[in-house]
Amino acid sequence: MPMPQQQVSSPPKSNSVETVVTEQRGLSWQVASNLFISFKYAWTGITYAFQTQRNFRIHVSVCVLALGLSLFLHLKAVEVAVIGVTSGFVLALELLNTAIESVVDLTVKQTYHELAKIAKDCAAGAVLIAALVAVLVAAILLLPPLHALIMSHFAAS
Repeated sequence: MPMPQQQVSSPPKSNSVETVVTEQRGLSWQVASNLFISFKYAWTGITYAFQTQRNFRIHVSVCVLALGLSLFLHLKAVEVAVIGVTSGFVLALELLNTAIESVVDLTVKQTYHELAKIAKDCAAGAVLIAALVAVLVAAILLLPPLHALIMSHFAAS
């Protein structure tokens, strides 16, 4: 027995949503028609976070610095990978934090609600924990070779 066709209607428009959703993202609520479109939507999310979220830009900068320093110090491939994975985890959590904040803000519509505060604070806390772990990992892997490089420079002088 054939299944009935589902009608897809456009989402309701509101002024607050229209300011965030650009013409490029007008139909992003629909299922992506192909893999390229899925990647386009993902890149749009990353771009949005980079343009609007100060903490995301800070995390990207620290990630680039840590990876650049690890390559400069000739760390082992596995050590560079560990720094990359922990940095990527922080960036992914920051994107999730932004998504959660956006959904909460959409839901409570600029009013205070204790549960909204809890959701936003917990998401931010998850990012903080990941960032602290990433700093610990970077310190363990980067400080010894950096210290050795500095000491060898002073010993040669």
